[in-house]
Amino acid sequence: MILQLDLLKQLLATPSPSGDEAATATLWREYATTFADEVHADVRGNSVAILNGGSLRILLDGHIDEIGLMVTYISEGGFLYIAPIGGWDNQVLVGQRVVVQGRNGVVRGVIGKTPIHLLKGEARDHVTKVEELWIDIGASDKAEAQSLVRVGATAVIDTPVLELPHGRLAARGLDNRIGAFVVIEALRALAQERPHATVAASASVHEEIGGAGARAAAWNFNPQIALVVDVTFTTDDPSGDKQQWGEVSLGSGAVLSRGAANSPVLFDMLCEHAERAAIPYTVQVTAAYTGTNADVIHHSRSGVATAIISIPNRYMHSPSEMIQISDVEHTVQLIAAFVRSLPDEPDLIPH
Repeated sequence: MILQLDLLKQLLATPSPSGDEAATATLWREYATTFADEVHADVRGNSVAILNGGSLRILLDGHIDEIGLMVTYISEGGFLYIAPIGGWDNQVLVGQRVVVQGRNGVVRGVIGKTPIHLLKGEARDHVTKVEELWIDIGASDKAEAQSLVRVGATAVIDTPVLELPHGRLAARGLDNRIGAFVVIEALRALAQERPHATVAASASVHEEIGGAGARAAAWNFNPQIALVVDVTFTTDDPSGDKQQWGEVSLGSGAVLSRGAANSPVLFDMLCEHAERAAIPYTVQVTAAYTGTNADVIHHSRSGVATAIISIPNRYMHSPSEMIQISDVEHTVQLIAAFVRSLPDEPDLIPH
């Protein structure tokens, strides 16, 4: 199966911070209508595509939102003050170009900070706080800025997709547009060779601010099994901590999580299936909390057997997150083959 990488690049090029995923979700749904039996959106903003089949119900979840910023105040000089949406390293924000959700379309600006020349003493080594930053959209005063942007507008870093050697891509928003891309490509693969189960792919919203989207999607679809696709930290860069995060590198294949919200039954089944099919994978431990939508999905209703399958990602929560396409291909391959292999009534109870 050839991945539709043009779709991925379109998803990455469309700014959609958490709470404003409509533009990206529309692209995702339009693509899903070409092969899914049902495609819909819900009041939270989730997009769901379904292949109808048997009584076994399987949810494939990948969140489509990204970290961003929200305008909290517009000064007399026309500068936009901001609050973070999701987990930012504030040092990453300094000097970045941004896309702001304007009243009548996109407004571009830059993130400003006091120049190093004007900082004295300890202030030069001071860790920047987000309250010390602002967005400059070139407005001459408050009235002009307010005519373009309102308080509560969202913004994201403005960076293009960069294609690198060895099938590597760098972009903002790979956490977790790549997961939303994987689940819809896995559903497309399943549409070409149907499983017995009824399978839903969900491009969920609000993962970066608590997982409300996935909570609603899981409650509505009521699956017995959920496969959550997200990204995870690589340990192959100079700062990689293998003792903490295990051996995860670009090109090492899908990453299967063990512990916390993960079903031990599904974990063993996925490992065994990957080994039989010669699909490369690595294992990562999530001892207490996964930080993914699995944390809200696994206890939906009376409980859902849940597994996390991750894409290795360098430089997470930065404007230049990096993944390798072969890892995406292997993850799609593993999910589709695994779903097709399931019997109508798999034994999901740990023994």
